[in-house]
Amino acid sequence: MPQEGGFLMRKTVSEAVLASLLVAVASSALAQGIPTTQPTFLHIFREQVKPGRSVDHAKWEAGWPAAFEKANSKYNYVALASVTGPAEVWYVTTLASQAAYGEMLASEKTDAVLSAELDRLHKGDGEFLNEGSAIQAVSKPALSHGEFPDIGKMRFWEITTYRVKPGYGEAFEGAVKAYMSAVKRAAAPSTRWRTYEVVAGAPGGTYLIFSSVASFADFDKEAAEGEAIWNGRSEEEGTVIKKFFTEGLMSSMTNRYRLDPVQSFVPKEVRASDPAFWSPGQAMRTAQQKDKPAEKR
Repeated sequence: MPQEGGFLMRKTVSEAVLASLLVAVASSALAQGIPTTQPTFLHIFREQVKPGRSVDHAKWEAGWPAAFEKANSKYNYVALASVTGPAEVWYVTTLASQAAYGEMLASEKTDAVLSAELDRLHKGDGEFLNEGSAIQAVSKPALSHGEFPDIGKMRFWEITTYRVKPGYGEAFEGAVKAYMSAVKRAAAPSTRWRTYEVVAGAPGGTYLIFSSVASFADFDKEAAEGEAIWNGRSEEEGTVIKKFFTEGLMSSMTNRYRLDPVQSFVPKEVRASDPAFWSPGQAMRTAQQKDKPAEKR
């Protein structure tokens, strides 16, 4: 079953939406920055990259945060590049509600310079992509577990997608809660997760479970804890979980992603907390400058 995490920001579907995100800076939905608790609503834009174009795509995508920085935007997002599964990048946005998303769509295009740059970037993006798609999901706090992570320190993500048969939503919830009961009895500090139900952009009965870690080695800890949790389950918990997997589950898929700082745009204070990661090029230039003899500076 699940693990931990959930969050993030977003890349939009069209140039009009992209522009609206930037100009609606007065909206509380845009000023919330990186979340510290489980977000209520996610908009996820997924780009599937052409074979051999991942590096070029990442370089092109760096234009987006550069444009946002120049515009002094309060809009932030984090990009997740796939480690397993299809070559793709997930851009995820967090909002307080679906109404807040509607506010973004209704925002006027008031920054002509920024709008023109976003239009250029959006059109050029197609050179590197096989396809793009968007989904929206709402949080399921009762099916989530553990302390919310410090997003600025998370470097890798694991996302499990569950497809549940029609009429088996309650069985899915029952299976997750049974697993949570087993987790609470176990010593499993690394086992944390955030659950979302997709409400648009994917077949009904689709759930996303997010987990995140600071180091890829932390997945070993989660795996060890998962085995201990399963071995320590009660007979009743095991029966509930197995029944759902046998009768109610259509499919499940787990993939892992790395947080790509080049394609991400986060608050300045987050970048300043770890410049070697968030601004690798700038950190290298600063180090080189320090190494120069004083007379050459």
